[in-house]
Amino acid sequence: MKPASIARLGEQLACQYLEQAGYTVRHRNWRGSRGEIDLIVEKDGRLVVVEVKARRSRDYGSGEEAVTARKLAALERCALEYMAAQGLVDCSWQVDVIAVDLDTQGGLIRMEHYQDVLQR
Repeated sequence: MKPASIARLGEQLACQYLEQAGYTVRHRNWRGSRGEIDLIVEKDGRLVVVEVKARRSRDYGSGEEAVTARKLAALERCALEYMAAQGLVDCSWQVDVIAVDLDTQGGLIRMEHYQDVLQR
């Protein structure tokens, strides 16, 4: 599996998980001038910007470890750009991370959902 395929599969699995958990998917792979957001979902009137990190091995660390302070800052900038573009000036929002571990065939081994990870 190529890295792009792993990322797409991880996003698909995360999307299915979120929908089953009662989230409404607003956008997948939203791209603005400041970067890309993997998933933008909503639940109970709260907007959730989701970074999905899928891995087939831990050779380069876990998905959670790949979400650095720099990545979180970029997600915040993207989220603010998205909300401005959508006219969502005063909406309640948060950033979540979903880490997905896959086996060599693309089967799901583990999925962890970390909620409201951005300290602001």
